[in-house]
Amino acid sequence: YIKTITQRSNKIISVLGIQDSSKFYRVQNIVVQQYSKLKSVHDAFNATVKKIKADTTADKNSVADKVKNVEEKRLTALAVEHKSFLSSLSKELNEEQIVQIKDGMTYNVLPITYKGYQEMLLHLTDVQKSKIYGYLVEAREFAMDAESSEKKHAWFGKYKGRINNYLSAEGYDMNKESKDWANRVKEAKQQKTNN
Repeated sequence: YIKTITQRSNKIISVLGIQDSSKFYRVQNIVVQQYSKLKSVHDAFNATVKKIKADTTADKNSVADKVKNVEEKRLTALAVEHKSFLSSLSKELNEEQIVQIKDGMTYNVLPITYKGYQEMLLHLTDVQKSKIYGYLVEAREFAMDAESSEKKHAWFGKYKGRINNYLSAEGYDMNKESKDWANRVKEAKQQKTNN
């Protein structure tokens, strides 16, 4: 596991352009430690949830309440690790580099999704762009601490739902916009093929 998270961390940090090798390894160590701490937090809470669900004497509502309580405690524990992690990074890196690490830990979903919304919705106002970006930033903060790729993507999925609700309230027909965008992409590919 340590080998895997070290390789993952190395890949994330290599895009930062850190020339000083001792600084590179200090940052890599911070990221590796974070992955390790997150695994410990998730493993402990997952074991607790499993134990609660294994209790066949408890009724469904009682189990659901206990699991919800555990999940709230998990989010609190993750928030503590999150804050500590960012504090450690800020001693070594500038804000732009920290953002690159956040994006690396979340498969660059934020920049890709933000670009996608701008390509799909050609007439977004600055206020709308800012709102979309804000939602994605919030999603990324939670996704960074998620225990798997699937759960990282689930955080973004949850916030995309909020974005789509917001945009619908702003008057956008998201189904129509999505179809129009798909047609524009298809036409652009056909033009490229024809040229």
